[in-house]
Amino acid sequence: MPRVLLIEDDRAVREAIGLALRHQGHEVAAAGTGEDGMNRLRSFRPDVVVLDLMLPGMTGLEVCREIRGVDQAMPIIMATARGDEVDIVVGLEAGADDYVVKPVQARVLEARIRAVLRRATAAQAADGIPRIETHGDLSVDRAGMSITRQGVPIALAPSELRLLLTLSASPGQVFSRQQLLETVWEHSYHGDARLVDACVKRLRSKMGEPAGRPRYVQTVRGFGYRFGPR
Repeated sequence: MPRVLLIEDDRAVREAIGLALRHQGHEVAAAGTGEDGMNRLRSFRPDVVVLDLMLPGMTGLEVCREIRGVDQAMPIIMATARGDEVDIVVGLEAGADDYVVKPVQARVLEARIRAVLRRATAAQAADGIPRIETHGDLSVDRAGMSITRQGVPIALAPSELRLLLTLSASPGQVFSRQQLLETVWEHSYHGDARLVDACVKRLRSKMGEPAGRPRYVQTVRGFGYRFGPR
C-alpha cells in the first residue's frame, strides 16, 4: 500500500488520521511541524503527502511551495480546518493537487488518496493513439507521460498533467468544470469547481501562456475549457 506522509500539528487529529490510514493498510509517517515534515519527506520518501494548511512556524503553504520546488510529481492533499474559499484557492495555487475539509472523514481521505495516486500513475495510452502528438509548439507524449514546449520539458504536478492530457485528447471540445472534476479529480461535488480553475491557472503559468489570451487552454465563458492552439 502507498506510503503517506501526514503533516499535522494537532496531536489528537494526527493520531486519529494516522490510525485510520494504517487501518486501510498504509504505511504512515507523521510530523507535527512543517520543518519536521520536510525532514521526513527526504528520509521517508512517501507516495503522497497529506498537509495541514494551518501549521505553526513554517506554514502549510510554505511546505507545499517547497515540495513543489523540488518535486512536481509528488501528490499533495491539503487539509483545511475552515473550508474557507480563499484558503483553499491559495493552497491549490501553491501546488496542492486536492483538498479535504477538517474534521477529515477517513473514507473521504482514502478516496482522495486513491484518486491522486491514480492521476500520478495514469494509464498508458490506448491502442491506436500515437505515442507523441504535436499541437503547435507543444508535444504531448501520452505513453511517456511528458509534455514539452519547443523541445523544453514542462514539469507538471499529477493533476496538471491529467488535466492537460484530458483536454488535449479532444482538441476543440468544450469540457464543463463538472466534466473535468469527474474525469480528472474523480469528484462529483459541484462546489469543487475551484479545483479546476486553480489547476488551469497553474497549468497556464507553467506553459508560459500569455495573460488574458491563452493559446492552448482556453476559457469558454459560461461553459468551461477547451484545448486547441490558436
